[in-house]
Amino acid sequence: MIQNLHSDPDILRVGHLLADAARTAILPHFRKPDLLADNKFQIGYDPVTEADRAAERAMRKILERERPHDAILGEEYGSTEGTSELTWVLDPIDGTRGFVSGTPTWGVLIALSDANGPFFGIIDQPYIRERFLGYGERAEVKGPSGTYALQTRSPRPLAQATVFTTFPEVGSAHEGAAFAKVSQHARLTRFGMDCYAYALVASGQVDLVIEASLQPYDIQAPIAVVQAAGGIVTDWDGGPAHNGGRAIAAANREIHAEALEFLKNCPV
Repeated sequence: MIQNLHSDPDILRVGHLLADAARTAILPHFRKPDLLADNKFQIGYDPVTEADRAAERAMRKILERERPHDAILGEEYGSTEGTSELTWVLDPIDGTRGFVSGTPTWGVLIALSDANGPFFGIIDQPYIRERFLGYGERAEVKGPSGTYALQTRSPRPLAQATVFTTFPEVGSAHEGAAFAKVSQHARLTRFGMDCYAYALVASGQVDLVIEASLQPYDIQAPIAVVQAAGGIVTDWDGGPAHNGGRAIAAANREIHAEALEFLKNCPV
């Protein structure tokens, strides 16, 4: 069954339908002066916009029509049960803080998972029209430069590596300290790229993305894309990361193992 799922053309067709619908729903709102954002937090800032909600509604409508037996987990509208033992995991805009700031580093995340985790994923950046796909062993990007295969970087020491994370504090004080150890041993550390950082790992541009406090919809599509391109994604102890929490996405097993030495057994 798994092999059939990993080559089912209907999954690929529906995945592109979802990404196309999200693009159509989101782009009319991007960089518009009248864009309104609600804050999900009472303390701090976690914005959500009508673009987030409209994109998820559009994707759910397609799934209700095309894949009615599959379950859905979405950031904005929660869980819908299914009977197929498959779940579509949707983040209509990963990086809404970037979206409301006008940066093109946010993206639409779409994954399809079974009991073992995601085996299909899309990271789509509508504004620059780049779509990163991972499906089984198929990994490719379609964008302004055409369509080409994705391949992660070959092994190199951490001292030569580029590391990304979204927030400088990473997570808790302990998690921030663990990340700082990796950063101190790396050649270059960059911040604030949201899901686009995972696309850069898959495309062979950077070596590591390290994050904490993730939700399943933040990480499942990146897992599928990075691993299809030859990389590895785990939690900070080397286990599965698809349920969220702490995650490390690495270009190869060698750099993953070196970075993991600084992260594993990190206190909560």
